[in-house]
Amino acid sequence: MAQVIININNREYAILCENGQEGHIIKLSRQLDEKAKALVSALGHVNENHLLAMVGLLVADELSEEKKNNSSSMPTQPSSTAIMGASNDELNTLDEELSQNINSLNELIKSIATNLKSM
Repeated sequence: MAQVIININNREYAILCENGQEGHIIKLSRQLDEKAKALVSALGHVNENHLLAMVGLLVADELSEEKKNNSSSMPTQPSSTAIMGASNDELNTLDEELSQNINSLNELIKSIATNLKSM
């Protein structure tokens, strides 16, 4: 196990993490520190425990919104029971939808790959 010293709102915390994860932990702690500093800037002095709870709530809210956005943008998948009982026309429609989704994902992957190459 590795140990990383992180700094949130001018307080140091010793955090244990898996070897090789130190950089990731430091990056995450910087994000938390930014949120803590923004809260302190907006609210003034805040009790440390209260501040960390509020930062946690902000992060949890962002995660919740991200999950909601991702789930609403994902196409719904038919159940295997629905597929087994589908008519040929319904299967053809489903096949076409899946083909379009695969093509869209393929284009997205190509776009991401192009962007990564240009970095």
